[in-house]
Amino acid sequence: MPSGRRRGVQSIDRAVTILRCFDTAHPELGISDLARRTGLSTSTTHRLLSALQDNGLVRQSRDRRYALGPLLLRLARVGAAPASVLDAARPVMTRLRDEVDETVGLHVLLPTRERAVIDQVESRQPLRRTYTEFGAPIPLPLGAPGKVLLAALPYDVQEAVLARPVTAPAAGTSPDGLATPANSSNSSNSAEPDVLRKQLVGIRRRNVAFSRAERTSGIRTVAAAVFDGADLPVASLSVSAPAGRMPEERMEEYAPLVVAAAWSISEQLGATREGVAAYLTRAEPPPT
Repeated sequence: MPSGRRRGVQSIDRAVTILRCFDTAHPELGISDLARRTGLSTSTTHRLLSALQDNGLVRQSRDRRYALGPLLLRLARVGAAPASVLDAARPVMTRLRDEVDETVGLHVLLPTRERAVIDQVESRQPLRRTYTEFGAPIPLPLGAPGKVLLAALPYDVQEAVLARPVTAPAAGTSPDGLATPANSSNSSNSAEPDVLRKQLVGIRRRNVAFSRAERTSGIRTVAAAVFDGADLPVASLSVSAPAGRMPEERMEEYAPLVVAAAWSISEQLGATREGVAAYLTRAEPPPT
């Protein structure tokens, strides 16, 4: 390194050296790994990582390892193809499946304002949820993965979707969503627009929806929305299981895990909490 270079430039060089350590084979690295790969001391590596994290260039995972951060990914999108939801989601889905040992599904929002299953990581349990309708359009009002997407769409789009005819859930299934407890005596069909409107308020507030055997008999689901670098809803992540393994308390236990996993994917795609919050104001009904 030339002797005349300023100390600040040296710090930039070292920071870039750290960023270059991440690749598809090593999406997450610990401080010791990075220090070894760069030849920097552990203390210097930690100091640089703190600065990179403060500026959104790296992020820290739950196990205190590091990965590329949301700002870097958003900048990359300016001149490159958008990151694949599928590529970003797959490792997160596998970790979530390993944590809960139930089937994790990935559902994308279609231009038709429907959703489609595009991937799953199946539970290892002998009796488990298995998706078979990959790519088939499913109305947003049916099932937690669709409802959590519907709740995030602009209000006029919600109303257009709710105006469409929707096939009612099969007899004997239960309404889903946050507004109706499992022991509720409310017998309204959860596909009815007025019932859905009430549910969407709570779903949007928590970014989580529950489905109690709405589309598939005996299956319960928890889902959260995924947002992209433009802070728009593009997909949803779900955990599904036989009802016998997913009572109400288990659904509530899984909810924060699904929300955190969905946000991890959103961050990889470049979403920001501030941008998503601003976008969701468009989903609120107009003042009366």
